[in-house]
Amino acid sequence: MTSATVVSAVLVGVLALRDASGPDPQGAGSKADCRPTALLEPPCGAWFGAFVPHERGDLPEKVRAYEKRVGRELDIVYTYHDMSLPEGTRREGQLLTPEEQRVGEDHLLLLSWESKWWGGTKKQQPTWKQIASGELDDKVIDVQARRIKDYGKKVFLSFDLEMDTRTPDNGTPAEYVKAYRHIHDRFRELGVDNVVWTWITTGYLDHADEMKRMYPGDEYVDWIGYNQYNYYRCHNTRWMSFAQTQDAAHDWIREHISDEKPLMLSEFGTAEDSARPQRQAEWYAQVPGVLKGLEGVKAALQWNYRDPGPHCNLALANDAAWDSLRKAAADPYLNQPLK
Repeated sequence: MTSATVVSAVLVGVLALRDASGPDPQGAGSKADCRPTALLEPPCGAWFGAFVPHERGDLPEKVRAYEKRVGRELDIVYTYHDMSLPEGTRREGQLLTPEEQRVGEDHLLLLSWESKWWGGTKKQQPTWKQIASGELDDKVIDVQARRIKDYGKKVFLSFDLEMDTRTPDNGTPAEYVKAYRHIHDRFRELGVDNVVWTWITTGYLDHADEMKRMYPGDEYVDWIGYNQYNYYRCHNTRWMSFAQTQDAAHDWIREHISDEKPLMLSEFGTAEDSARPQRQAEWYAQVPGVLKGLEGVKAALQWNYRDPGPHCNLALANDAAWDSLRKAAADPYLNQPLK
């Protein structure tokens, strides 16, 4: 599924919570030992982040409001962009918007870049073949590369998340790999060295063959992400615990894609159960314990929005759910130093 700075004054309590996180609860070492690596991997635990719904220009305010409810500052803020012309006025086509740059003063950013032109005509929709051929370099790829380079700070960048759902409209799996590699290589040619390349799939194992064919290769990928949910009535499935949503995809990726790349739960969340209002809260209470057992998972990003369709609101439904997520996000494992 696809479809997100805090100003300098951050709540003292939020900063205190981060500073008090201390050494790894698993015994990995001192706080200094837990500082992130060059590829933004936290050695002692995992980042906590979210997609925060926002309107034009109000990202910092919406992030601040989410943080107030969850009782802490986010480590990663997740936003989405298309491939419309970046020199235009549409924020969707700008990596990074002024609002994202403000948020990035105090957070890591995950930018999801899609080969779409949201609201554009059919003729304006980019294809993987066009991207791989260099047809979009001058007006789109190079412009965005320079914008990210000028930003200076490291960012996570994903190209066409959930690519396993985009065939055949965007092209073939082989064409996706060529497009991904072209963007990666073009950024390198332009001297962009502040991108952490993040490959994000659905993790839906009915797409296993597509996912294997669409992996660009270890030399092109720094992190691997996957998006798994408890959809429940949204997709007419049984209720699934947090572990049931994550374990199978995690184990398959470790066996068939990479056994060493850091992993990211790039979108996770649950629908509500209207017949059992506490059920969503109970689901989020499981997150820290399960997360610690998922080998290599170094980030978890909560999706606080809805999917299209009836019964598909995946946002936190009530105060009990918020209280549960607040307790989960306070776990020391999810509180690591950003510097």
